Amino acid sequence: MDRSETQRRQDEPSPVTTGGQRWLVWRLRLAGRRPSGDPTASSERTLISPLMLRRPSVRALYWGVFSLLLLATATTFGPLYWMVSGALKSNVEIFQTPPTFWPTHPQWSNYSNAWQILQLPLYMWNSLLLAAGAVVLQLLVSATAAYALSKLRLRGKQAIQFAFFATLMVPSVVYLIPQFVNISDLPLIHVSLINNWAGVWLPEAANAFNILVLKSFFDTIPGELIDAARLDGASSWQVFLRIVLPLSRPALAVITIFTVIASWKDFLWPLLVLSNSNLQPLLVALYHESSLNANLPFSYLMAGLVFTSIPPIVLFLLFQRQIIRGVNLTGLKG
Repeated sequence: MDRSETQRRQDEPSPVTTGGQRWLVWRLRLAGRRPSGDPTASSERTLISPLMLRRPSVRALYWGVFSLLLLATATTFGPLYWMVSGALKSNVEIFQTPPTFWPTHPQWSNYSNAWQILQLPLYMWNSLLLAAGAVVLQLLVSATAAYALSKLRLRGKQAIQFAFFATLMVPSVVYLIPQFVNISDLPLIHVSLINNWAGVWLPEAANAFNILVLKSFFDTIPGELIDAARLDGASSWQVFLRIVLPLSRPALAVITIFTVIASWKDFLWPLLVLSNSNLQPLLVALYHESSLNANLPFSYLMAGLVFTSIPPIVLFLLFQRQIIRGVNLTGLKG
């Protein structure tokens, strides 16, 4: 018996493996690292190979495109800079022509005054609770739906999947009025969710895009791993909770971050559902303050918008590596 045959037999799971060891073997094999000599394990893969970059024409084109992209990226900081600097100006200086690039006399007290007058702690707490509830419902509904479409044998699964994904072609504004009618008077139970956070959470519970992303990731989990767990007596829920979810943490992290950002910046739907000022999120509260309080300095509103922009920026800076990794792992398949 040659050496390669011996190595192959050692890699195969033993036929006498019992209990939970069989699916554990498959799970460890799935999580195993690639050999160091595997070219696909390189972390420095680019669109242009180093050999092509040695050519002067290719190198000039590469740096030209890079400079244009860097310039385009820099222009996106213009509105953010204008918002931060505008919060330091007086009302006269904000609207003067020509505008000043930096405040003549920066008024740093505008931030502290806006924090107190606009009651930003209350509204930021409301936004945080709304985002947390949206994340819990999104993960619960999207993960279970994707698991059913990917790993369970259901009749009419293709039709259900088509119905889910067909909603991606419909603009959200089209079903805005029917959705508001349902929230105002829930069918069968006839309960109104106006001025109730549940009226914001429930429409956000199901998202076809998140289901598509999670299903694409669940499809990459080997069926042999799940079959081994079923042979050991694991139920569908045990497979979902103990195997599928732990292996899908990158995809779940991406869904969580996208849901938090989408909930944080949502404006129209909370504006329609939540008329009680004590329940409104930050963006809706700032809109009402600016429209109802005519004496509110415009610089205070700009400072409030700065505070609104800080949490998503910090969230991206903290989890940018997970976002990029999750997007690479959850690439959609045709």
